[in-house]
Amino acid sequence: MVWPGWSAGMADEFEVQDEKKDNQFRQARLEKLDALKALGVEPYPHRFARNAMAAELEQKHAGLAPGELTEERVTIAGRIRANRNSGMFIDLHDASGKIQIFSHKDFLDEQGLAVVKLLDLGDQIGVEGIIRRTPRGELTVNAAKVTVLAKALLPLPEKFHGLTDVETRYRQRYLDLIMNPESRDRLRKRSKIIAAIRKFLNEQNYLEVETPMLHSIAGGASAKPFITHHNALDIQLHLRIAPELHLKRLIAGGLADKVFEINRCFRNEGLSPRHNPEFTSIELYEAFADYQDMIYLAEALVSIAAIAAVGETRVQFGGNTIDLTPPWPRKSMAGLVLEKTGIDFLAIKTAPEALAAARSRGIEIAPDALWGHALEAVFAHEVEAELIQPVHIIDFPRDISPLAKSHRNGDPRLVERFETYMNGWEIANAFSELTNPLDQRDRFEAQMRERERGDEEAQMLDEDFVTALEYGMPPTGGLGIGIDRLVMILTDSPTIRDVIAFPTMRPKG
Repeated sequence: MVWPGWSAGMADEFEVQDEKKDNQFRQARLEKLDALKALGVEPYPHRFARNAMAAELEQKHAGLAPGELTEERVTIAGRIRANRNSGMFIDLHDASGKIQIFSHKDFLDEQGLAVVKLLDLGDQIGVEGIIRRTPRGELTVNAAKVTVLAKALLPLPEKFHGLTDVETRYRQRYLDLIMNPESRDRLRKRSKIIAAIRKFLNEQNYLEVETPMLHSIAGGASAKPFITHHNALDIQLHLRIAPELHLKRLIAGGLADKVFEINRCFRNEGLSPRHNPEFTSIELYEAFADYQDMIYLAEALVSIAAIAAVGETRVQFGGNTIDLTPPWPRKSMAGLVLEKTGIDFLAIKTAPEALAAARSRGIEIAPDALWGHALEAVFAHEVEAELIQPVHIIDFPRDISPLAKSHRNGDPRLVERFETYMNGWEIANAFSELTNPLDQRDRFEAQMRERERGDEEAQMLDEDFVTALEYGMPPTGGLGIGIDRLVMILTDSPTIRDVIAFPTMRPKG
């Protein structure tokens, strides 16, 4: 829509006006910076010793009556978020919360009062003084000493409008965190979720390990990698798309029966509310286990993460209540497709018939696609979006699962693999890991044929991994969980950019 009176150049004009306004405010703050220096104040000191936080003080003095003065002298520090009566009343925010500062000639010397007059919103200061509660009930520090810790040269967004521009929030996350408590809360919950997962796995005797970020062969997932070059060795390397093959090497080598890695991965794919080119996942492998064991582990990890984030296993997302209390249903991919569409893929014997069945639902699919590709396409098109409550989708096609063991039910088209869905999203992926080196080589070679037909996401043949399997790897269950999507659901965040501190952004200009 084009608004009346709007022209293409007006946006640029507004940006120029905003820049001039910022420059004007910045110049005023630079003058105050010089004035502080003239008073002998170092506006960017090396260190400051504080002994209290706002939330701790509020809790400690919860019973302090209005108008009551204590004898407790505290030293606090934080950012000025409100400044009233020429600095007489300051709202100081630290990482835990807010406390009021009272700056008055009865407590501050002449130098201190002069410093207060040169303070602005956004400045970082330290305050030493006595705790009291005002007659209006506000916990307050009577400032006896004010120390400038960082003079802010740029103004914060307006108090009543806040930081609402989405692009600015993601590009200048530091500003978003200053202005929006919900952004701070979301990223703090992310940290708690990861810590809870790590703690649980340590208690289950999993060994945390680190595997390479630079791979000579991109493997462990079907994805297009980022490519870089190592100058000293003069070789091409890929940024990790998954740690799977290196983690399984550790199992084959007997480092431990249980290993895990909370890892950063990189995939050269598009951006969407659920996709960022770099993302965090956890992958774990357990010797002598299978994909059924991984189901129980996935449920435990997600429910523990929910409790760490919100204190219970029922969460709100997008207007839905999602109940993460284990156990969760197990449904076969082919069974759900049959239930939704009436198409029985297990009764379809050939790839051409499967492709025709997919096209009958209006799905575009490559002419050389296989039976498993057709089943997956119909599942994604017809079923995925309806999987709001957590459910394990079991028994995947072999055609799309080159690292999973063939199904013990004897159907050669299926493997022992599941993906966990909630809110219509894949959250977890797990296998009974393929340990037969001959079968693994055949699967890799099939993937290479798909690459030759133009599938850039098909996996490469990793000869060294096959060699590791030839030395013997025990039966193993493996599980991967996407941390970012899990945090999205547990914090009711509609886009992945909300839960990644510094998401990938298109360059400005």
